[in-house]
Amino acid sequence: MQVLFTSRDPEGAAMHDLTVRRIRFAMRRMAWLVPRATVQLSDINGPRGGIDKRCQLMLKTEQGGVINVTSVARDWRSAIDVALERATRVLRRLWQRRQDRRAPDRRDAHRLLMTPDH
Repeated sequence: MQVLFTSRDPEGAAMHDLTVRRIRFAMRRMAWLVPRATVQLSDINGPRGGIDKRCQLMLKTEQGGVINVTSVARDWRSAIDVALERATRVLRRLWQRRQDRRAPDRRDAHRLLMTPDH
């Protein structure tokens, strides 16, 4: 998985290695679904403080779809973790829908054939 990182904020730029490691760790089981992840860290208010650290995560899926997730928190680590949690949840749902659309399981087909019609 290719991870692209951008941040204009010097503190955000210092989070580069941690962010890339966290993304790869969180996506380790679903990396085959996501060939590219783009993350952008920004400080909304600047040096004034408050809940203003934003993490924007964009995942390009293997089927060409794009998943965009944004989280805002008091610190960078929390914003990254919340965005990753949301992104993995969306990916799991996407994968599950894809599995549900496939042909029914052979056991289900066998049960359907074996039930008597009344």
